[in-house]
Amino acid sequence: MKILIVEDEDAIAVPLAEGLSREGFEVTRVANGTDALACPEPDLVLLDLRLPDMDGLDVCRELRARSQVPIIVVTAKGEEVDRVVGLEVGADDYVVKPFGLRELVARIRAVSRRTGARAEGGADEDGPLAVGPLEIDLRAHRVTLEGDEVALTAKEFDLLTLLAREAGAVVSRERILAEVWNTTWYGSAKTIDVHVASLRRKLGDPSWIETVRGVGLRLRDA
Repeated sequence: MKILIVEDEDAIAVPLAEGLSREGFEVTRVANGTDALACPEPDLVLLDLRLPDMDGLDVCRELRARSQVPIIVVTAKGEEVDRVVGLEVGADDYVVKPFGLRELVARIRAVSRRTGARAEGGADEDGPLAVGPLEIDLRAHRVTLEGDEVALTAKEFDLLTLLAREAGAVVSRERILAEVWNTTWYGSAKTIDVHVASLRRKLGDPSWIETVRGVGLRLRDA
């Protein structure tokens, strides 16, 4: 697996690159956002938010606009609002400094499993999902509503897919956190609300996703 580290501090980037190399990853390191955006697309990006030439969130946003490459934000900015904004602009996970190499490797592998399964597909599990006029093509990573394509971030797609697999049934927030964000940190629940609001807006009708207070979310069985 090819990993791109975007980190300007040598004291962090050098041992991190060495540690990941020992784990069998092929590592490239750049120290600014400009070089990150100019690199050939890797299999996964570890992105610091505090870069010398531009905001890491802008780098994340640009990477997500042009590809579905998995992005793990690695930063000292640990406030909940930073987590929410980072995930909202397209990051797949968020690790706060200081962190252990073992934890980071586990997150890399978890994110890779989710995105890899989405890309590779399977005969039955990854066939198209249809809920009324809403269709989710898992292999092409494409959503259409009444024939018109709906542009979603990676997390929005994963969330919608989870709800669509059980359309009409309530999916708990705990399960959403575990399966879409690979976390049990309940503070991330606000991130769910951010993504649900965005999905409702993009689907053009808030009634597509119903909030069942105290339980979870339900995609209407149109």
